Amino acid sequence: MTKLIRKLGQPGDLGWVVQSHAETYSAEYGWAPQYEVLIAQIVAAYATDHDDEREAAWIAEVDGERVGSIFCVRGPDETTAQLRLLLVTPAARGLKLGAELVDTCLAFARSAGYKRMVLWTNAPLVAARHVYLARGFRLTNSEPHEMWGDALVGQTYELDL
Repeated sequence: MTKLIRKLGQPGDLGWVVQSHAETYSAEYGWAPQYEVLIAQIVAAYATDHDDEREAAWIAEVDGERVGSIFCVRGPDETTAQLRLLLVTPAARGLKLGAELVDTCLAFARSAGYKRMVLWTNAPLVAARHVYLARGFRLTNSEPHEMWGDALVGQTYELDL
């Protein structure tokens, strides 16, 4: 088995990020198509307007097949990065790829000069939360929402870099 974390940029990467998020979270949590719309908007914004020195995205592969993603984009101010779109597909879970993707994102954010990283996630995503907490992220806000059909709790985490 060969694992690889590479920069996003091959044909099909952008579409794969949207499709894999939509299919995975619909199957596992029943999230509505509005979730796919959100992911498509995030990916489109990155694809059409990102700064290569301050923003990046990665794809995880196992044996040449895409199995994960993560994005590092500008946050709410010039000193804050935002971690977005972390996903490891069900078939690749347990291989520590989520941790490797987050570590790659954090290393990039530090090298780009960011002082802080924020992320927004949802309470059912327990494995991701474990990865974030193991790296020192702290929960700063929780807020109920029903954006994708079910009652969920959105969570904001922050980390000083």
